Amino acid sequence: MKTRITDLFGIEHPIIQGGMHYVGFAELAAAVSNAGALGIITGLTQRTPELLANEIRRCREMTSKPFGVNLTFLPSLTSPDYPGYVRAIVEGGVKVVETAGNNPQQVLPHLHAAGIKVIHKCTSVRHALKAQSIGCDAVSVDGFECGGHPGEDDVPNFILLPRAADELEIPFVASGGMADGRSLVASLALGADGINMGTRFIATQEAPVHENVKKAIVAASELDTRLVMRPLRNTERVLRNAAADRLLEKERALGAALKFEDIREEVAGVYPKIMQEGSMDAGVWSCGMVAGLIHDIPTVKELVDRIMAEADAIIRGRLTGFLAG
Repeated sequence: MKTRITDLFGIEHPIIQGGMHYVGFAELAAAVSNAGALGIITGLTQRTPELLANEIRRCREMTSKPFGVNLTFLPSLTSPDYPGYVRAIVEGGVKVVETAGNNPQQVLPHLHAAGIKVIHKCTSVRHALKAQSIGCDAVSVDGFECGGHPGEDDVPNFILLPRAADELEIPFVASGGMADGRSLVASLALGADGINMGTRFIATQEAPVHENVKKAIVAASELDTRLVMRPLRNTERVLRNAAADRLLEKERALGAALKFEDIREEVAGVYPKIMQEGSMDAGVWSCGMVAGLIHDIPTVKELVDRIMAEADAIIRGRLTGFLAG
């Protein structure tokens, strides 16, 4: 399948694996890239630029295909060494960077000077237009269904994607609710040039996370996610567990007085315990509503091949069959 996204990133299939904390290691990124899609290493999961440089080297040893690095710009008291991370990306020969969080304008000149294409994650059309105006090469448009941070507008992809298509000139991919060939064809029909999948790629054999995490996603339905941190305007969609229930109870009890410190126990530093140790109630963790469409744990190649085969069958068979004469 050929779209503006496959052309831009030099990949075979218009599928991107989103950057995910303590999931996007070299093993998963390489498997996704080897399957013809675009794998992404999560930059800030690596605590230092030196560790990121090492992870990029490890990925390079596992694949000769293009892969990217996610760099999330977070408001924090002690800012990560972003110049160091950018240097590691450039020196590692990475050709795609997925930026997220705050405006990435400060790093764009350095990345573009090295021939790196930048795709920025956005949860609204206005943010996507801003990303386009500062020179991003593409955007990932995240609907309200997505795991992680869906923004504060609550617009689902059936509205958000055609709105983005109406306004944007640069290519964009659909993110949130993406799981199979139906997701891909629907996204293309609504104006996107491909899809970005996060939660679906966690439930694969190569995802370097604890089996408990994968089983929790398979067991969950579309009704099993919760929105937390909404009063702090830092909304996150997470899988319901004891920690999520506890956090929501604190939000109800404290109301407008809620501060980050009140929920630190549920959200700070919990990912290693969950993703690596499989302690499923250690804290809250990002998961999309798409869990309701995930019923197995295939290899990455089986998943990507299945998505493309389904998409082909839908386009050539079902959709063409609707055309009269």
